[in-house]
Amino acid sequence: IEIYKHLKEERIARTWGTTAPGLPYVEETITKAGNWLIGGDLEVIEPIKYHDGLDRFRLSPVELRQEFEKRNADAVFAFQLRNPVHNGHALLMTDTRRRLLEMGYKNPILLLHPLGGYTKADDVPLSWRMKQHEKVLEDGVLDPETTVVSIFPSPMHYAGPTEVQWHAKARINAGANFYIVGRDPAGMGHPIEKRDLYDADHGKKVLSMAPGLERLNILPFRVAAYDKTQSKMAFFDPSRAQDFLFISGTKMRALAKNKENPPDGFMCPGGWKVLVKYYDSLTPSDNGRIHEAVPA
Repeated sequence: IEIYKHLKEERIARTWGTTAPGLPYVEETITKAGNWLIGGDLEVIEPIKYHDGLDRFRLSPVELRQEFEKRNADAVFAFQLRNPVHNGHALLMTDTRRRLLEMGYKNPILLLHPLGGYTKADDVPLSWRMKQHEKVLEDGVLDPETTVVSIFPSPMHYAGPTEVQWHAKARINAGANFYIVGRDPAGMGHPIEKRDLYDADHGKKVLSMAPGLERLNILPFRVAAYDKTQSKMAFFDPSRAQDFLFISGTKMRALAKNKENPPDGFMCPGGWKVLVKYYDSLTPSDNGRIHEAVPA
C-alpha cells in the first residue's frame, strides 16, 4: 500500500495545462477530494456489476477481444463518443469500414465505445444514450453484424491532448488497431474566456508522437454536415459551403427540448424519438429550471 499527498494544484496543472477555475471534472471530483491518496496493487475478485440494466454492455478488454475473435475480425476500428449518434457519425463510421475494405481487410469490425463515466450536466445521461444507440442499430443506420457496442467506463475529464492519449491506449488494450480521432478530441471551451481551451489539432499531433501508440493507426475525423441539396448528412465540401448546415450539439439539444424535428436525414427517427423523450422526462424545479429526469 502506498499513501501520498494529494498535490491538487500540480495534478490539475499537469493534466489540463491550466489551473483556471470552472474545469468540470476538477470541480466535481478533485476539489472535493481529501488531501491524501492511497494506491497499490489491486486484486479484482469478480467483475463489478452496476445492476442498472446496462451491465450487458460493459465488456472487459478480454471479453471484447473474444467477441472480435468470434466475429472473425481482421481489423477493429474504435469510435468514442459522449453524445447521441447522428447520421454524420454513422457516415464517418461506415466510410471508415469502406476504406478498410479497400485497404484489403476482409471483415473490419466497429467498436462503438460510448463513454460511461462522469460527463457534464448538460450531456445526455448514459442510460438514454444507450437506448438511442440501440435504435440506431435497430433502424439499420449501423450494421449490427459488424458493430460491437460496449460501454467505456472512464469518466470524462475534458482534458484534451492529455486525455486523448488515455482514450487511445485503452482501445489498444481492448483489441482495436484503428482509432478515429476528430478535431479537438476531449476538448471543451475555456471555462473563463470565450475561446477553446486547446488547439483543435493538438490532440491528433500528440497521438502521432506519443510513446506506446505505435500499434494504433490514427484515422483523421472527416467533417460531416447536413447537405441541404441532398437532404442528408454528407462530408463537407468547402467549394460549395453555402449548401451545408452545421447542427451543433447545442442546437440539437435545443430542438429536442422544444420537441422540434431536425432536418430529414440528420438522425434516424427512432433515435430522435429517444432524445425527445429524454428531454420530455425532465422535470422543472420550483424556479423553472430543468434539473433531473424521471426514471424511464
